[in-house]
Amino acid sequence: MTTIKQPDVLIVGAGWAGMYALHRLRRLGYTALILEAGSDVGGTWYWNRYPGARCDIESTHYSYSFDEDLQQEWTWTERYPSQLELLAYAHHVAERFDLRKDIHFDTQVTNADWDPTNEYWTLATQDGENYSAPFCIMATGPLSAPKSPEISGLDSFSGSVLNTSNWPEDVSDFSKQRVAVIGTGSSGIQVIPEIAKTAEQLYVLQRTASYSLPAHNRPLKSDEIATAKEQYPELRNAARESFDGLAIPNRGLSAFDVVEEERDEIYQEVYAKGAPFEFQGTFTDQMTDIAANQTAAEFVAGKIEQRVDDPATAEALTPSTYPIATRRLCIDTDYYETFNRSNVKLIDLLSDPIDRVTEAGIKTEDHQYDVDTIVLATGFDAITGALNRIEIRGNNGQLLRDKWRDHISSYLGLMVNGFPNMFTVTGPLSPSVLSNMMVSLEHHVEWITDCIDYLSRKQVTTIEPTIEAELDWSKHANDVAEGTLFPQSDSWYMGANVEGKSRQMLPYVGGVGHYRQITNKIAAAGYRGFELHSSAQSAVR
Repeated sequence: MTTIKQPDVLIVGAGWAGMYALHRLRRLGYTALILEAGSDVGGTWYWNRYPGARCDIESTHYSYSFDEDLQQEWTWTERYPSQLELLAYAHHVAERFDLRKDIHFDTQVTNADWDPTNEYWTLATQDGENYSAPFCIMATGPLSAPKSPEISGLDSFSGSVLNTSNWPEDVSDFSKQRVAVIGTGSSGIQVIPEIAKTAEQLYVLQRTASYSLPAHNRPLKSDEIATAKEQYPELRNAARESFDGLAIPNRGLSAFDVVEEERDEIYQEVYAKGAPFEFQGTFTDQMTDIAANQTAAEFVAGKIEQRVDDPATAEALTPSTYPIATRRLCIDTDYYETFNRSNVKLIDLLSDPIDRVTEAGIKTEDHQYDVDTIVLATGFDAITGALNRIEIRGNNGQLLRDKWRDHISSYLGLMVNGFPNMFTVTGPLSPSVLSNMMVSLEHHVEWITDCIDYLSRKQVTTIEPTIEAELDWSKHANDVAEGTLFPQSDSWYMGANVEGKSRQMLPYVGGVGHYRQITNKIAAAGYRGFELHSSAQSAVR
């Protein structure tokens, strides 16, 4: 085992957050190193290479805003960018800012240990190397730890098992194959229509139906691109102060301020855009009042009924156990229409649960489905999963996952009491996945790197949130969530998809703009709620 003592800051993850953190630290005059498990940059868009993978935020919004030249020189080709285009953008950013020279690829971090005597973090990798630095930024991503499928007998299957979160680059043709897809969340909704195009037979195994809107994806027109580039300054500023990081106009109407006919016309207008974030906020009370929410649910249910030929299949594809948008509201290209194909069959696991996987395929309670390939689209251990898979030990050797066993807490989603000098980008109890991630992660990276710079200039060597500040923020985040409909759903937002995980609203529901104001005021007040300590040792440099 070797120890490599080098940078001012260690960063875990070379996705959007990690790349920007590296770039910004360099600009501030600090040395930084990224440790990345993958073989290249891109984060979630490196790993999720399944057919149909696409972002649900429009490309002109889902991109960096920190460099005006970068904004002007990169031209998106589609309204909703594909995985390939997003990965190409990541490569462009890495090359433009010469980031790869400070990234160690194929480097899986297994342990992170805080040394209180010397005031630095040591990160150990699967290859037996240790990296140390005074500060550590966990840019591991909120959707990067695949959830292990709770299916017995999977190892006995004689065919291929593919996971949407780690898809082989060269697999897209399923000709002459019988395929089973398990899971109908966002990844399943995207991959199912693509597999159906070539598969001899496709079985879709659904436990919980998802609401999905048509994406209406298309190539961008040259005038649209020109207008976006011209208006970037205004668009970005508005996004930073908005609720969801998208600057969507607010109608300011309750669902009951208009009669049913007018309400449906408004829903139809938004539905025709293929804009999930706008749809879930069509009316001001849609996510706080169950009756208002039901009007949106009934509208989308009617659309599902129109899109699916068989009434029984349409009914099974229509959610009935949770308020609309309290689970991720998806967008799709011909998802519901795929069930009109003769080679596609929906298997409702609520009425016929999976018993086990056999050598030949999948055995439900009532049937045996022989297949050649099983595709797992079973989701993620969201927000905290990637952090908990690392043995992170803070003060007194406390494990982060042990601290979070009964209740997940943080201060602002940025730091955790007991773990000095460790920052989390879009961590639990920050807006993260309820927002345009690019807006949120840019804000976090800027806040964190400004904090590190402040500490260095003030000759402060450690920073850690107080337990009182952490508990107050956690209570505030929970109180805000309780005023919404989100807790009524057993979703991954609530941690309910992972057995034994604390059931609570993991993203902050108070809005991007409000959250930005809070965090910036805390920084301006000398980092209120944090304990700052100095020692005889130099701070960062």
